[in-house]
Amino acid sequence: MQSLWMLVASLLFAVMGACVKLAADRYSIAEIVFYRSLLGCIGLMLFVRFRRLSLATPVPWVHVRRGAVGTAALSLWFFATTLLPLGTAMTLNYASSLYLAAYVVAAALIGGRHVNWPLATTVLIGFGGVIMVLQPSVNPDQAVAGLAGLASGVLSASAYWHVKELGKLGEPEWRTVFCFTLTGGVLGLAGSLLTGFSAHTVDGAALLLAIGVTATLAQLAMTRAYGAGRTLLTANLQYSAIVFASILGVTLFADRIPLI
Repeated sequence: MQSLWMLVASLLFAVMGACVKLAADRYSIAEIVFYRSLLGCIGLMLFVRFRRLSLATPVPWVHVRRGAVGTAALSLWFFATTLLPLGTAMTLNYASSLYLAAYVVAAALIGGRHVNWPLATTVLIGFGGVIMVLQPSVNPDQAVAGLAGLASGVLSASAYWHVKELGKLGEPEWRTVFCFTLTGGVLGLAGSLLTGFSAHTVDGAALLLAIGVTATLAQLAMTRAYGAGRTLLTANLQYSAIVFASILGVTLFADRIPLI
């Protein structure tokens, strides 16, 4: 099933989050967004040129909306990731599944369509299970980062809704991801010009390369999952990223998870 691509995307997003946490000691959030997007744009342009495809789209403004919202969500999540345990930051961001389920149910009710209540309920149950197992916590001095993580979840849900819309309009996933990375690159460059660019090191450049590669592949897999798969099933599978991120947090950053 196409929704299973979300498992691939979730693993790659978790690896990307770990790399972002490591790279934050060397680069600003705007720089990470810029380099992540730049590498994605270059890779996808080479792919398009090799396959002799076209980047022209009949729905440019839908791509612009998706790109702007997605970049804002990405920047807030990167910020939260630098200050919170990786599993906690991922949990806050992936509350987007709850918001997306709410969008789906609301749209179905307004349009007079059938609502798959059992599947919609599993989104809530799944998130509740994640909360009980991981018990994510935010200290008072991390309140701003916690709010940024929650806001990234809200904006991510909106971005995923646009991805589903683009899939219905027949836009291929590589074009959707390219337009997103292009928007992110422009906005990241603008932010980097304001904050300034940091000097590169071998380790820093390797982290940026890893972020760019994992992010682009994850976006392609996620776009296919939401574009061609079942929205609520994909939203449920998205929770696996929290498990992957928590394992990486314990392994790389000595994050502590209760025995339960």
